[in-house]
Amino acid sequence: QVQLVESGGGLVQAGGSLRLSCAASGRTFSSYSMGWFRQAPGKEREFVAAINWSGGRTGYADSVKGRFTISRDNAKNTVYLQMSSLKPEDTAVYYCATGRSRVVVSTPSSYDYWGQGTQVTVSS
Repeated sequence: QVQLVESGGGLVQAGGSLRLSCAASGRTFSSYSMGWFRQAPGKEREFVAAINWSGGRTGYADSVKGRFTISRDNAKNTVYLQMSSLKPEDTAVYYCATGRSRVVVSTPSSYDYWGQGTQVTVSS
């Protein structure tokens, strides 16, 4: 059974930084792409960032490009999201997910397992 457990969320002031982690188990982690999504109250879940199976390719939403960095450590079965220059509009529950393939994809339907989410709140 695949399990994804996010951690690292919290309350931070605008301009601050946070690093989210997602520990995976139950699947050959290094064989699949990974992604981060977020969902704010009253809004649909949206793509944030993704990374391919090896870590050699990444993709970002325009809203976070240049501020967020996704990375992975296949030896630790963990994917990270380093968030800098945070803005109040980044406030959301952040979810990690495993892709159905090895490549970078941005649509939620391209991911098959999801974590429970971790809350990120950015105060102004």
